[in-house]
This record gives sequence, structure tokens and C-alpha cells, in this order.
Amino acid sequence: MYNSIMYLVFLLPLIATLNLITNQSHFLMTLLSLEGITLSLILFVPMTLSMMNAPNASISVMLLTFSACEASIGLSLMVLMSRSYGTDMLSSLTSNKC
Repeated sequence: MYNSIMYLVFLLPLIATLNLITNQSHFLMTLLSLEGITLSLILFVPMTLSMMNAPNASISVMLLTFSACEASIGLSLMVLMSRSYGTDMLSSLTSNKC
């Protein structure tokens, strides 16, 4: 059972990256994919460090802090974008409208 959980944790960043590549129509879906990547890295990095017998508590807290900052910046950008353009479609972000 432990091996199947390890395989799943090792596949989570790849699945989240694939989701980021395929779902690029809405800004919210892109933000959720980025959150999936950071949360999977929070699981992935400590598990790999525990296999190498390295201390991992400080790295997990640092990754969790960065993911919280990334989420707040992403949500503020989404609110700004929806107020400016009226939609969260990424196709509305072109250099011609600037």
C-alpha cells in the first residue's frame, strides 16, 4: 500500500502539469492547475527528502507559504482581469487592447 501511495505522489506533479497545458481557456482553470502543482509539490518534496533521510519540515512550511502567496496574487489578478475585461477568458488578453 505504501508503494502505491508513493507512485501516486510521484505522478501528481505530472498530472497537474498536463492539466495546466491542456486547460488554458479560462484564467480560473489555469489558477487551479497551478494550485494543483504547488500542492502536489508540497506532498512530493517531503516524501523524496524522507527517502534520503534529510530534514524536511522547513521546506514543507516554505512551500506552503509560497503557495498561499501565489494563490492570493492569482486571485487578485483574476479580480482585476474580470473587472477590466468583463470575463476570465485568457483569449481576451491580447497586446492589441493595451
